[in-house]
Amino acid sequence: MKKHVIAAASLALLASSAAFAQQANDGPWLVRVRAVQLQSANSDSTGLGLSINNKVLPEVDFSYFFNKQWAAELILTVPQSQDLSANGAKIGTLKHLPPTLTAQYHFDAAGFSPYLGAGVNYTRFSDVNILNGAANIGRDSFGAAVQAGVDVPLSGNMSLNLDLKKVYLGTKVYVGAANVGNFKVDPVLIGLGLGWRF
Repeated sequence: MKKHVIAAASLALLASSAAFAQQANDGPWLVRVRAVQLQSANSDSTGLGLSINNKVLPEVDFSYFFNKQWAAELILTVPQSQDLSANGAKIGTLKHLPPTLTAQYHFDAAGFSPYLGAGVNYTRFSDVNILNGAANIGRDSFGAAVQAGVDVPLSGNMSLNLDLKKVYLGTKVYVGAANVGNFKVDPVLIGLGLGWRF
């Protein structure tokens, strides 16, 4: 009799653990951390051949699922320092903070969850130092963002994430008070990380 009670209790514990894991996996919140490779398109209309360096940066995002398919994702990082060059020669430095908000559609698939997203990016430039102040850039940029990615379940509520984004990001360039053209960064962002659903 004692063995039956222990077995029943064990089964109940396993069932409740499975139910809790299922609830965790189906929760509305998903938090991811990623390492992201920034690859800039670097095009400009100034004739200066402007570019910023490619780099790896940290990223964290928070997703809220309205239902099984639709989610909103807020993508954040810390201010990023970049070198600005003209025709390959460094002419200055700047920082940028580029939060991005996307709406995502998640597809049903066996063993993994691919998704597509689209939204808007706002980038704030700061600590700009170009040619010791002889040149400058606009401080704000608004642009579209598109993404594609996939979440692969690992164990419990954890998943592996691969994410690809294209962000349309640009600013005006000034020499003195004169606007001499536009600089488009328009980076591709390739991210790899882990996510937790709860």
